[in-house]
Amino acid sequence: MDGMTGVRRGLGTRRTRRRGTTAALLATLTAAALLAGCTVTGPGGDDERGRGDSRRDDQVSAPPVGSVLAVKIDNVSAARPQTGLDAADIVYAEQVEGGLSRLMAVYATTFPKTVGPVRSARESDLELLRQFAEPTLAFSGAQGKLLPLIDRAPLHAETPEDADGAYFRGDENPVPHNLYLRPGKLIDSPPGADALTTGFRYGPAPADGTPEDSRTVRYPAARFTFTWSDDSRRWEVSMDGTPAITTDDIRVAPATVVVQYVTIRESRFHDYLGNNTPYTETVGSGRAEVLRDGKVFDADWERKTPTDGTAFTTTDGKPMNFAEGQVWVVYAGAR
Repeated sequence: MDGMTGVRRGLGTRRTRRRGTTAALLATLTAAALLAGCTVTGPGGDDERGRGDSRRDDQVSAPPVGSVLAVKIDNVSAARPQTGLDAADIVYAEQVEGGLSRLMAVYATTFPKTVGPVRSARESDLELLRQFAEPTLAFSGAQGKLLPLIDRAPLHAETPEDADGAYFRGDENPVPHNLYLRPGKLIDSPPGADALTTGFRYGPAPADGTPEDSRTVRYPAARFTFTWSDDSRRWEVSMDGTPAITTDDIRVAPATVVVQYVTIRESRFHDYLGNNTPYTETVGSGRAEVLRDGKVFDADWERKTPTDGTAFTTTDGKPMNFAEGQVWVVYAGAR
């Protein structure tokens, strides 16, 4: 059904566009969020606080032709298995409150019928998305003080309040881990590979490299493991020790994995429990490890301005090519 096994459409009526919701709904969602370990802020949960009527009058209501679709995807255990993750061109993994992780999947060449579970945006997303021309960001809501920044960002923000019929609640996972998106309801067709202005290069691997069977990246309360498969010629993903398999029984397995070492600092925002929201700095330079073809390659990265993509080079300054196929970028704290 809509590209996912065991999740029914469950489409509810569109919520009225307004700044607040009823106190009962806020209390219910906040309690559910806390029990599920999600991030909430203030009297309204960050995942359920929509943009209301704060959108600027001069914002374009429809995404332009050529707009990539970026979807914030839940990654706690209660949200798995995910849907449509295997179809993304790029998956970014970042650290969030409590040392947990969250994903942002970027789609340009293929739109799956369904993606999710969809969750809330973070401040770091705005800087990361500046590399694309007017991207569409699909998310469930945001921390109240972040909403004005999202409204001013050069992107098309689409929450369930903005996109009639694009979102629905499934019935297999509890709220808030059951919100799904139909990408075709936001953008008519994928913009194509030319919209992926990431700075990534694809081609033959460098001559050197060290054989690598498995690599694990750890956050304080989450971990990603990438295991090389000679059969599929891909890196099979496990999250928190569990193989990443979609609701369509597809093993998530990118062709290239980038462990990018960046500055992860405190932001201006906190969750409901007072935990600071980490800010991942993606503009600057540093070192990286690129996994492809069963090997790991030492590399350097540089992104000069927010509107630039990220250039990866080998240690001798030559362009670092990625393997054709899905790319995962995992942001790790610089060492």
